[in-house]
Amino acid sequence: MSTKAILSLACIALLAGCTTFYDVTVETSLTPKLDINRFQRVLIAGFVAGGSGEVDGNVETARLLRSQLRRNSDLQVIDADVLELLQVSAEQGGGPPREPEPPQIPQGFAAAEGANEEEEAEEDERLGEDNRMSEQELESYETIFANVGYWRDLGEEYQNPLILTGTVYFSPHQRSGMVTREREVYDSFGRRRTVPQRVYRDRRGFVLSPKFIFIDGESGATLYTERHREEILYEASQNTPALSSYFELMDRLLPSVLGAFSNQSVTGTRVLLR
Repeated sequence: MSTKAILSLACIALLAGCTTFYDVTVETSLTPKLDINRFQRVLIAGFVAGGSGEVDGNVETARLLRSQLRRNSDLQVIDADVLELLQVSAEQGGGPPREPEPPQIPQGFAAAEGANEEEEAEEDERLGEDNRMSEQELESYETIFANVGYWRDLGEEYQNPLILTGTVYFSPHQRSGMVTREREVYDSFGRRRTVPQRVYRDRRGFVLSPKFIFIDGESGATLYTERHREEILYEASQNTPALSSYFELMDRLLPSVLGAFSNQSVTGTRVLLR
């Protein structure tokens, strides 16, 4: 080893012996999604909900968010009846296009032969179909959120709060395909180990697709919109209640939704040399 290399190593060792390491906590503020400083109250108005009839997405979502905001927000949560926004939107002209009424048979004229049988067959077919509202049909009711006058009047009734509303689509969901499973195998000496194995499975579960809309109760204007989509799948033989799956999926989304109500920060550590 050269003399220069030896001197370099000696200097490094000397510096290391004289250096003190300090762990310093650093807190970095995140840019808030929404400026709520001018609001003192929040109204969870209700949601346009559709999909599965096993869970009332409107009522359950409103209850859950009210409970969470009471614990995690400084805003006063207003106690009010949950609005049936699906019905309100339909009354305002929202919803899918209406099917034309069937032609009426003039009085005194007999129906064509076989018409009654065809009508009965069509009715039986409709009763056998899955009548859950599709996600596309639910979106057609979103015209209510553009009705500034409606939200301004609602805000005036509750002293101009921040209004949280939106849509909630919760529906059964199934998917079939290849999944990876761990399988136990034993070698010739009886030693156990696990190996991945690709198998075909039918899985069933639920999909949750909410859209949260924050509205200024004073002006009726939309301030911020946030959309999510989550799904959960189980083995086809597993019987999981719809309400349990709903809460499990909502639990994944709550941190993001609650983040709109507070200024969050990330805490970490840095190492300083002295």
